[in-house]
Amino acid sequence: MSPVSRYATPQSKWYRKKWNIFPLVLLVVAAVFAAVFFPLYLRKTTQQHVSTKSSTGASPGSPGSGVPNPSSPSGATSGVDGSLIKLQNGTEFTYRNSFGGYWVQDPADPFNNNARPNSWTPPLNTSWKWGEDRAFGVNLGGWLVLEPFITPDIYQRYPGSKDEYDLSLAMAADTANGGLKQLENHYDTFITEQDIADIAAAGLNFLRVPLAFWAIETWPGEPFLAKTSWKYFIRLLGWARKYGLRIYLDFHAVPGSQNGYNHSGKQGSVNFLNGNMGLANAQRTLYYIRILTEFISQPEYKDLIPAFGIVNEALIQTIGREEMFGFYLKAHDMIREITGYGEGQGPYIMVHDGFQPLEYWTGFLAGSDRVVLDSHPYFSFAGQNDAPLDVNGDTGLPGGPWPIAACDGWGSTFNTSRKNFGITIGGEFSSSPNDCGLYLLGIKATSSNPNCATFDDWESYTDQFKEGARNYFLGSADAIRDWFFWTWKIAPSGASGKIEIPLWSYSLGWQNGWIPKDPRDTIGACQTFSKKEPKPFDGQYAPWATGTTSSIPDATRAAFPWPPAKVSHAQLPVNILPTYTNTAPIITLPPATFTAAPAKITEPVKGWFDSKDSEGGISPIQGCQYPDRYNGNYTDIPLPTQPCTGT
Repeated sequence: MSPVSRYATPQSKWYRKKWNIFPLVLLVVAAVFAAVFFPLYLRKTTQQHVSTKSSTGASPGSPGSGVPNPSSPSGATSGVDGSLIKLQNGTEFTYRNSFGGYWVQDPADPFNNNARPNSWTPPLNTSWKWGEDRAFGVNLGGWLVLEPFITPDIYQRYPGSKDEYDLSLAMAADTANGGLKQLENHYDTFITEQDIADIAAAGLNFLRVPLAFWAIETWPGEPFLAKTSWKYFIRLLGWARKYGLRIYLDFHAVPGSQNGYNHSGKQGSVNFLNGNMGLANAQRTLYYIRILTEFISQPEYKDLIPAFGIVNEALIQTIGREEMFGFYLKAHDMIREITGYGEGQGPYIMVHDGFQPLEYWTGFLAGSDRVVLDSHPYFSFAGQNDAPLDVNGDTGLPGGPWPIAACDGWGSTFNTSRKNFGITIGGEFSSSPNDCGLYLLGIKATSSNPNCATFDDWESYTDQFKEGARNYFLGSADAIRDWFFWTWKIAPSGASGKIEIPLWSYSLGWQNGWIPKDPRDTIGACQTFSKKEPKPFDGQYAPWATGTTSSIPDATRAAFPWPPAKVSHAQLPVNILPTYTNTAPIITLPPATFTAAPAKITEPVKGWFDSKDSEGGISPIQGCQYPDRYNGNYTDIPLPTQPCTGT
């Protein structure tokens, strides 16, 4: 169950009153004004920003081809603040956007990119400019990749499940309650169109969407619900396009687990590019990155999805620097062979910092084509700190030491990285400075912070506490500059019926006062909180970072080969580690279907961008024996002594 939106009520007091002649006159005047001036407004604002066109070249605000729009009670194909939206279940809500945003949805032109979330964000039919445009984003965590602290109620139904692997096994055995298909109900209801409209209403402009490999397929022995979450990701793309929100696609869980954390699918050991199955799992991951790249690089999706995070939070300390850098270089080359090089040719490639200091990445893949460094700054996992939020800090403002800590700890570091590395963003952060909250540390672990009761009981927050939490958010967001909050919503506990980790929910904080109504309030906040003079960022990146030029030095390629010279913690040399063959049929992800659109618009969308990319998909080599993909242990099968090429 999600927090109730303040915009969810379909009828206001206005409609419950008996009409009189004066309101009727106002209504007529408003209708005439909207009919005459709104299309002109859309045309004017779009003309100010257009650098690329929508897929059909349609003008924003145009009447379309006369195809009815069932998502608008009035049949309209666009609307501003106050317009009515009809949901799939037949209910209606009022679109609220006080920031100059407008929605666009034309059934005859389903790839129309004219929508805009607010006045300071370019419409989707306009290029996004890192360094000029500011990313005010939010994650859709816990939706298509489950985490116990985001959806505790689901895990509470199956005690003992610590991750989605365990949860899937337990659900599958529970045939009386629907088996594994219960997850589809979660996909269908946890994130709704109302959420996406509210995200635009909150002044945000980007969605970071975690996706797991089982959205594409599963292999025998993998218990996850296969090929189902993709359907809901595709539905989300339609909503995001409607409200003008860009997508940062985040490959959150890859075969074998890239970090051993519960959000990678299976908690435990790292078996991506590590251990005996590390090379095989990395090979499979590259294949799935290829499939996703082919889909999102299509003209109908490339402006909507301008950012692709290829592996979330890979644990470099375990995997190794040379191994991870070699993988990233291989992925970069593979992606650019599909998309082409230069601005507008496929997505920006987002790589996580691997929990290493940002200076660790100075010079990384310099000369590559549009690689972005994604850091996840949290104090929550840096050891216990009991400092409160509801006391004044050194600035005399609520927040304790936390706003200053965020500004001083992250501001200069991020700006220096922008200068020495290139585009650097914060793909995750929260309003919580500690590890309080139900299941944040996992199903069985709990925080030892003595103040957790105060942090977790949001219904009892004092004004002082809310202001302190708000100041911490402001300082964090300003220091990061281009940010994506983790996460949009938290489900209540099934045991208490309450949200027990409130400072991780953007929607709850936005509705209740500890997250600002306008994200632009974050700009310049550190001038109030910081003791240091942060190194300013001038908005200018190296040409390779934005696709103006690209050329990776030969020395870099020599230093980071693929396959790597070794795989950490493997019992075998690289040349006899398990691998796969590329003789399977290629998987092509299905696009959305549209019944009202002309065939000339929808037929070109096949899920595969580059027709020259015809190498087969990967599969196990017939006759070879493979250890378990999630531990790599040779226990039930003999340790190989020579390469297996199949028989």
